[in-house]
Amino acid sequence: MNRTRGAGADDYTEGQVLWDAARYTGGAGDAASGVSTGEPAERLILMKIGVLFFGVLKDVIGRSGETVDLPEGARVREVLFYYARAAPRFEAMVPSLAISVNQEYSGADRALRDGDEVGLLPPVSGGSAESDGENRSQTRDEVRGEGRGEGRGEVRGEVKLVRERIDTEAVVGQLKRPADGAAVIFEGVVRDNTRGRRTLYLDYEAYEAMALKQMESLAVEARARFEVRGVSIVHRLGRLDIGETSVLIVVAAAHRGAAFEACRWIIDTLKKTVPIWKKEYFADGAVWADGEAFPEEIRSPGGTAGKQPASK
Repeated sequence: MNRTRGAGADDYTEGQVLWDAARYTGGAGDAASGVSTGEPAERLILMKIGVLFFGVLKDVIGRSGETVDLPEGARVREVLFYYARAAPRFEAMVPSLAISVNQEYSGADRALRDGDEVGLLPPVSGGSAESDGENRSQTRDEVRGEGRGEGRGEVRGEVKLVRERIDTEAVVGQLKRPADGAAVIFEGVVRDNTRGRRTLYLDYEAYEAMALKQMESLAVEARARFEVRGVSIVHRLGRLDIGETSVLIVVAAAHRGAAFEACRWIIDTLKKTVPIWKKEYFADGAVWADGEAFPEEIRSPGGTAGKQPASK
């Protein structure tokens, strides 16, 4: 239940918000024990904010997510300040993080509302996924064309996220049409070594709901930007053994040049902007793969948190 405070939330400084959060944030439903102003917690208005951690951040924080209480009117930066104080390693990582609010990339100045979901995203290692929590697989099959003279029911491609082996032949066969002069196929495959270390297997995880949205956006933009007819993107999650396909991209077009360009752009962009992380398992241990940096327009808003000392 929300609790109220006499003065408005704008009376808080960033430092006060962090100090307060350190006292009354510890998980869903924790009661406030007092604030820096000396006013009783019962008079404070609190919002419940879901916070999710992925990749190496799960190891740094020690959990994959939680619900925290923040004062009404708090912004995303307050979440960053809180975890920077709680986990010193987190503070060093802040400049490289991307932030999402309700599955959309966001800046640190965004005001939060009760019930919002904040994702703290380390650099990604390529990929994407979506799960409904039951069949552990999501698909957006047969994305159909509209307008531009395309026939009604024309299949433009599919965005598919699976935990089973990817059937390349089936995906290609579903996409190709008689009018296509080219079908370019890219498969990302699990190799048996990384920097001289023998790889046993990989494990992919993703911010699944957000990743699917990003993949769908890539398919739509690629069709428009390169004027190709169809795009299919399939990515796998979970454990993958050596030689298995982790990501499949198929682009169908009238001419090979546009198809090649679109396919290269999709995989390069996917590996930088779609929230998925890869853990590599070796004979002597396991590590999260070093991710590619988010583009500056995504990453820079998160870096603003580093300007506020988190330990004071």
